[in-house]
Amino acid sequence: MRVVVIGAAGHIGTYLIPMLVDNGYDTIAITRKLSSPYEDAPAWHKVNRVLLDRENDPEFISKIKEMKPDVIVDLVNFNIKNTKEIVENFNEAGLSQYIYCSSCWVHGMAETVPFNPDDLRKEPLDDYGKDKFASEIYLKEQYRKNGFPATIIMPGQISGPGWTIINPWGNTSLRVFQDIADGKEIALPNFGQEILHHVHGYDVAQVFFNAITHRNQALGESFDAEAATHITLYGFAKHMYEYFGHEPKITFLPWEQWCEYEGNAAECEHTYYHIVRSGVFSIEKAKRLLEYQPKYTCIETIDIAVKSYIDRGLITMPNNQASC
Repeated sequence: MRVVVIGAAGHIGTYLIPMLVDNGYDTIAITRKLSSPYEDAPAWHKVNRVLLDRENDPEFISKIKEMKPDVIVDLVNFNIKNTKEIVENFNEAGLSQYIYCSSCWVHGMAETVPFNPDDLRKEPLDDYGKDKFASEIYLKEQYRKNGFPATIIMPGQISGPGWTIINPWGNTSLRVFQDIADGKEIALPNFGQEILHHVHGYDVAQVFFNAITHRNQALGESFDAEAATHITLYGFAKHMYEYFGHEPKITFLPWEQWCEYEGNAAECEHTYYHIVRSGVFSIEKAKRLLEYQPKYTCIETIDIAVKSYIDRGLITMPNNQASC
């Protein structure tokens, strides 16, 4: 079976490509440039890598068709135009499955929890989420009306070694990690009860891989790709103090005062869009239909990412002693 992975060297593809190659799939890894995956693996030295730029190559779709894929895993599709191009060109091309990477951001603000992955009344808060949701609606319609073999997967906040994770402030500033490592007091917005949902890139890749191996159960379905548990801002911050061997020093500030304390308007906006969603996701459907079993807990994933920060010198450890 031939699997074409579009956007193969990113957070998900880093782990998905080895899963496919090591399990005997004829795999083509498509990227815009010859970028390295976040973690190396022997499979990356054997996989067929192809350089294609979806945005700037007018023959992108025709070149994909020439590859005669059985399965397309689309990890870098950000607008409805690209989704329609795929459906229009592969609807009668013998494609066995099209797996679309959506996002947890399509869910918008929570009304009841956990979120329902099959909810068709989602209200995304930004253009990114709205574009992803438009593709979800279109693919569901095409599956229902024309049998287009679509599967939708919505990753959470993908984390792990080698990239920047969402921090206890709900943004990507390294300052809060360094302050905690130094034993300083930090302030959290509101009461620190908003929820984050770190999931290791390996586990997200698992959901994509299992969607292929459980094709009949996956067709026409939507799945959240998450860890089994989530974490509050407060729980995250408290864990980080413990990780770095300090007693927690955590205070709380109302939103506007906290933004003044944080001091970076762009990071405050980043925080807003992460914590205003503050939802809980269920992996029960993925477990039931795809036999998904996360390898990493939310906290294990955080620890792996923070250790990567330390190893790369992005967080300076007092006395050069890293915590366990």
